Amino acid sequence: AGGDRTGWRGESRGSPQQLAERYADLAQSHGEALRQREEREWHNARLRQENARLRLENRRLRRENRCLFHQALLGPGPDAAGQEAEALRAQLGRLQEKHRRALQHLRRCRAAGGPEASELDELLEEDEQPPSPCEQPLEKRSLV
Repeated sequence: AGGDRTGWRGESRGSPQQLAERYADLAQSHGEALRQREEREWHNARLRQENARLRLENRRLRRENRCLFHQALLGPGPDAAGQEAEALRAQLGRLQEKHRRALQHLRRCRAAGGPEASELDELLEEDEQPPSPCEQPLEKRSLV
């Protein structure tokens, strides 16, 4: 059993050179396995961070979606309708004032007897007719 290289526990099964090569192979394989493990761990950490970021974004988008859905269900609130009506009243007031000034200008031109006096007369006659219901100011019309 002494010279036999198929020994038991602790006995080598090859020449010292073969053992050195085998040891170098094992060391290289071990180094490669460690490198791959570190790479996997780094990649997993990156994926966990990305996952956490996406969870937060998903939560934010769900909140935004719920908010938009509720707004769509409820429609514009009473404040929005009031604000829109107020904006329309202001616009109507500006247009009525502009119209009044234009009529004054037309009357002055008519008094001056300009060449287009007949056109001005037609415009002034149109203004003297009672306005149709859709042309009346908002305050005078019923909104019901």
